[in-house]
Amino acid sequence: MNLEPPTLVIGTRGSQLAVWQAEHVAARLGEVFPGVSVRLERIRTTGDRILDVPLAQVGGKALFVKEIEEALLAGRVDLAVHSMKDVPTDLPAGLTIAAIPPREDPADVLISRTGQRLADLPRGARVGTSSLRRQAQLLHHRADLIIVGLRGNLDTRIRKLATEGLDAIVLAAAGVKRLGLERLVTEVLAPEIVVSASGQGALGIEIRESQGGRESREAHVTELVKALDHADTHTAVRAERAMLRRLGGGCQVPIAAFASVEGDTIRLRGLIASTDGATLVRGERQGASDQPETVGQALAEDLLGRGGQAILKAITGGNVRG
Repeated sequence: MNLEPPTLVIGTRGSQLAVWQAEHVAARLGEVFPGVSVRLERIRTTGDRILDVPLAQVGGKALFVKEIEEALLAGRVDLAVHSMKDVPTDLPAGLTIAAIPPREDPADVLISRTGQRLADLPRGARVGTSSLRRQAQLLHHRADLIIVGLRGNLDTRIRKLATEGLDAIVLAAAGVKRLGLERLVTEVLAPEIVVSASGQGALGIEIRESQGGRESREAHVTELVKALDHADTHTAVRAERAMLRRLGGGCQVPIAAFASVEGDTIRLRGLIASTDGATLVRGERQGASDQPETVGQALAEDLLGRGGQAILKAITGGNVRG
């Protein structure tokens, strides 16, 4: 089979980080398949347009991917590169995550204005984050903190540390590292303090499902993209997303999940919390690495049975998947 179709078009958001991620995938494709031609199509999403409202209040679960997926389904782009933490657990019919490359650092990091670590921030310190997951865990650890909503691209959020009267901000380590800004990091937050989001640090390459036979454009794209897949990362993210899917979580619910694969074993830790951090239910599950969905669903059921269901009902008004 000829694995090099005409120029591949990658759909991506237009932020500096999103473009970096898409260019990274394009470069990897070029390394594996020398001579392949790729161009980027920058697409503005709902999440990019609405910057004056907290994510949890915007509604919907595809704020940063919907318009890109529409372009993919319409054939305007051949593949899309997403941050997996932005991808809803249920994909549109006809689309699939064909590859998840090796994961970057999944942790969250603290960047403080004065170089103080989380434990050393003054009482009542103002900490910026746009994530209810981070908010809940930070408040559970330190109830005195004042959490300030923080929207915008990564560079915008870093700039707001100085302009919005904040003492610190919390960001994903992966984005900070990808843009070469590690020097700004004050502290990498341990998972005992903040567990990362499902898919955090991982990129997902989404394509149209191949339905036209081995010589179709979709089949060519599938073969190209699958060469970038990292099996252990893909397995770990499947477990995380299975837990999230069972809980029906999105930006509106403080849910965290992180899995790691060691040989034939997968270990998944996760939690559900109230938005104020007063109530938090943690759990952990291990299982066979060839059954990531089973492990994810089992942990979700465990969390629900130990108080998670009450938390979710309080937040969603009873809209918990059965």
